[in-house]
Amino acid sequence: MENDDHRSIGQRLELFHIQPEGPGQVFWHPRGFAVYRAIEDYIRRRMRDAGFREIRTPQLLDRSLWERSGHWEKFGREMFWLEDDERSFALKPMSCPGHIQIFNHRIRSYRELPLRFAEFGACHRNEPSGALLGLMRARAFVQDDAHVFCLESQIEAEVARFCALLKSIYADFGFAEFTVYFSTRPEVRAGSDATWDHAEAALAAAARAAGLACREQPGGGAFYGPKLDFVLTDARGRDWQCGTAQLDFVLPERLDARYVSADNAPARPVMIHHAVLGSLERFMAILLEHHAGQLPLWLAPDQVAVLSIAEAHADYAAKVGRELERRGLRVVVDDRPERLPRKIVDAREQGVPAMLVVGTREAQEKTVALRRGAEQRTLPLAEAIELLAAEATR
Repeated sequence: MENDDHRSIGQRLELFHIQPEGPGQVFWHPRGFAVYRAIEDYIRRRMRDAGFREIRTPQLLDRSLWERSGHWEKFGREMFWLEDDERSFALKPMSCPGHIQIFNHRIRSYRELPLRFAEFGACHRNEPSGALLGLMRARAFVQDDAHVFCLESQIEAEVARFCALLKSIYADFGFAEFTVYFSTRPEVRAGSDATWDHAEAALAAAARAAGLACREQPGGGAFYGPKLDFVLTDARGRDWQCGTAQLDFVLPERLDARYVSADNAPARPVMIHHAVLGSLERFMAILLEHHAGQLPLWLAPDQVAVLSIAEAHADYAAKVGRELERRGLRVVVDDRPERLPRKIVDAREQGVPAMLVVGTREAQEKTVALRRGAEQRTLPLAEAIELLAAEATR
């Protein structure tokens, strides 16, 4: 349905827009960016708890790096690039070569492995104008890029821990079901057949150890290695490929990643490329359509609406709003000279999941009337704040 399209939802909820002067690029409005940051902050915390250390790499890098990695040959036509008098540069379409540069910046010991990096990488790809589709397919987007540098003996444990992380995160976003595809070597690829045989066998073993029942997707791998693709099923039964775990023996060799082994000899690390959401923009579009714009409280642009019954209650409504904001909740106070039913309808249309109605009795007794869907009950203000703050925590 047209009204369930994320672009219609975004316009109705005043979340974002895209205009001709910035094709495939998003103008985030305050309410939309509040949701975006809630997603970003949640992923940041979960990745930190999983042992990943956040980094930031440049967006503009010399063409020579992309040629060495193989991305220029594979994606050159999709990359934005520019030249000065002496050199050619490209805006990064992905973050993996930059992460290898941080790994290579000093001599690494086997004792440091596994080494886990994560980045909200701002990427640009010159998608054809006819392929652009709101947040689903854009030219500028942010990926939750993560990379693990590890020993071969650590592959199974690293893949298993990441799969468990994915399952937990998807459940928090409201996706109970997902399918895993095992994507094998594409026709155009880097690396020898022996390298691919080794990588596919190692990733298949890791998937079995993680308890995954995978469907094979022949030829769907990245140009540098096989991958596991995690496909979510939304409320309308549609499938969306989001997460990935890619096993890579090729880029560490091409970009000369090394560590010092237990034998005091140079050795190549294995590189595992990870993403939980993929593109944050695309994942937000999926979320909006999955929830039909009615996001759960922890994600909603405005989590609580404080509604005054009459003008005389505006001061107490403002006080309630300040108390909620002190607990980190996103709040809107509606003290307009409108009838209460009008305010309730407006809050619902803006996707606000919780409403606190305040009138004479509430102001006198320091209570609020909590409305959540069909639920209505009166609570002491402090209790209502604790209840909502706990639900907002992820």
